[in-house]
Amino acid sequence: MAGVDEAGRGPLAGPVVAAAVILREKADLPGIDDSKKLTQKQRERAFKLVLESSLAVGVGIVAPGEIDRINILQASLKAMNYALCCLNLRPDLVLIDGNRIPRGLPKGLKLQEARAVVAGDSLSLAIASASIIAKCLRDSLMRGYHDDFPYYGFDKHKGYGTRQHIAALYKYGPCAIHRSSFEPVKSLLGA
Repeated sequence: MAGVDEAGRGPLAGPVVAAAVILREKADLPGIDDSKKLTQKQRERAFKLVLESSLAVGVGIVAPGEIDRINILQASLKAMNYALCCLNLRPDLVLIDGNRIPRGLPKGLKLQEARAVVAGDSLSLAIASASIIAKCLRDSLMRGYHDDFPYYGFDKHKGYGTRQHIAALYKYGPCAIHRSSFEPVKSLLGA
């Protein structure tokens, strides 16, 4: 069974990242929960534990330009599909956090083998594990973007619309990784 989740639907900047995780049978993962319920330190510990306890991990990333082109929902579903395609094992069942199943599932995976699970990151260990992988990888990417665009504070807020981020947007304008279809970025670009 694979669990699938994404991170980064709400930020004003950066990609959306999804992960698909197939855990080892009887994996012992104490403290694993929805990534949003864990501190950064707890997530980082959990990230290592999930990797050690997994048979396969796949990651999918959709860049800000693609998010603007197809919308954040479709970009999230696309990232989930990419993550499933990157698994080196074919799961018998896929549990996807949310209320939608990505279209065009990877070759050999049938729609009846996929289930959307609302609040799945709180209900399924595999989905919670995917949540942690996606969040940790996205946070790492955003810390890297901070080196390229230090004025925005991506290392702190990871692209979310914090007061600091909004102030930087108005002072410096949007940068290359801002989502031009999201407000207030859209208005600042005059779109």
